[in-house]
Formats: sequence, structure tokens, C-alpha cells
Amino acid sequence: MHVAICLFTIFSTWRWGDWQNWRKYHATMFYIAAGGLLYEYLTKDHTLWSFHPDFLYNQQMTVIVYTFVTMPLSVLLFLSRFPQTLKKQLIYLTKWLLIYTIAEIILQYFGRISYQNGWSLFHSFLFDIMMFPMLVFHHKRPLLAYLVSIVIVVLLMHWFEVPMS
Repeated sequence: MHVAICLFTIFSTWRWGDWQNWRKYHATMFYIAAGGLLYEYLTKDHTLWSFHPDFLYNQQMTVIVYTFVTMPLSVLLFLSRFPQTLKKQLIYLTKWLLIYTIAEIILQYFGRISYQNGWSLFHSFLFDIMMFPMLVFHHKRPLLAYLVSIVIVVLLMHWFEVPMS
């Protein structure tokens, strides 16, 4: 399932992404990869969700594929087609929320993701509602987005009682 999602992301980004201008988006692609790695580091002893490998070697390899392939390519595709008008932006954000939510429902159905320590599919949905605007924010105002991200991380760690030691 994880491999299929990765291949679908690669194909979709190849087909519809703005590869000629990938440099415009690469800082935000790194931002999402760094966020994924930060999650893995901060929650290593108190995970909120875990991937369960399918064709990939183990859970760590699954995380690496998401961190360095699936998520950054999703950012390239998402940002390169982001519309200008507010109405179109809301429709576009809703489309991406549906894509991510449906993908996670499928992963959950096939036992390729599990939730721990109070996290749930609903929390993932809420996180995605915050994540997509943060990607746009980072693309436009990276320094300010990093500061807001620190606040979000601290609040989430507090809310889900992730130990700081």
C-alpha cells in the first residue's frame, strides 16, 4: 500500500507538477521532510501513529520513503498548482484534504497505519487542515512559518503528552 501511494505520487507529480520551476518549491519540500523527521525524533518513545510496512523492508524504510519521496513530491504538486482566488483555493484545499484523508482511511483499512497515545484518523484530518495552509505559508513567508511551526509542535506535544526528555 505504501509503495502504491509512493508510485501514485511520483506519477501524479511527473504528470501534473511544475518540474521546470521545482527550485521555487524545494525549500518547502525540505520543510515537510524536516517536519517528518522531527516527528520521528520527538515521538520515538511516544508515537502517535506508526506505519506498518508492506513491500518495504521495515517501518523505518517506510518512513524514509514518505519523508524523502512521497511528501516532498506532494508538496511540489500541491504548490505548483495552487490557485490564486480564495474560492478556488478553498476548493483546492478541500480536494487535497479528501485525497489525504481517503489515503489514510485506505491505509487504516489494510492495517498499514495504526494510532497510539490518543491520536486518531480525526486528528490526522485536523492536522491536514492545518498542514496545507502551513505549506502555502512556508512557501510565501518561510521564517514566520518556522516560528509558527515551533508553536504548533510545542502545543501538539503538550496536548498529546509527548515526553520532552
